[in-house]
Amino acid sequence: MSAPQHPTEPAGLTSEATSGAVLSPVPADGGVPAQPDLPDPDDDGADSAIEPADVVDDDGADLLVREGDVAGDYLERLLDILDVDGDIDLDVEGDRASVAIVGGDLADLVGTDGAVLEALQELTRLAVAQSTGVRSRLMLDISGFRARRRADLTSLAAETARRVASSGQPERLSAMNPFERKVVHDVIAGISGVHSESEGEEPNRRVVVLPDR
Repeated sequence: MSAPQHPTEPAGLTSEATSGAVLSPVPADGGVPAQPDLPDPDDDGADSAIEPADVVDDDGADLLVREGDVAGDYLERLLDILDVDGDIDLDVEGDRASVAIVGGDLADLVGTDGAVLEALQELTRLAVAQSTGVRSRLMLDISGFRARRRADLTSLAAETARRVASSGQPERLSAMNPFERKVVHDVIAGISGVHSESEGEEPNRRVVVLPDR
């Protein structure tokens, strides 16, 4: 497994974990793990059309790099325990750390519709928050799953927006997780004549695309 690569400068689904002993982060002193708050279920701003990117100062950039370091170490240990081959790439995208596991047969770490990936992301965020004392918004991708899903959702959002603008009737999309809803909201925000909102409660929260009045 290759060592995590650090960025030279900043650039801008859920199933149960089957083995808590393997996946849960444990403090170095062997004590009881701290329990920092997990990120809000919809902390990516799914109820708003788009969030302006935060300006990251030098201290913030250093924190994001540290988040990547902690996440990389945590995921390296996990891959070793599971005896899975994979390389870990670290980056900083906008105002969040980005970690990707690539190479090898990683399908089991993605799971059906990315469910295992979502669970691993939350566990990794928890490990990072436990180490830094700060809530993490780190994004984890495995085998390019999120990149492919983003492309599919971008096409879906654009086509839905065209239909809504033409018909004048709102359309409700299928239930999505926060990452997916954020992608759709961002696409809709860039298209004139329509806007988007989120409705419902997790795990059935969904995006509604509406015509402007």
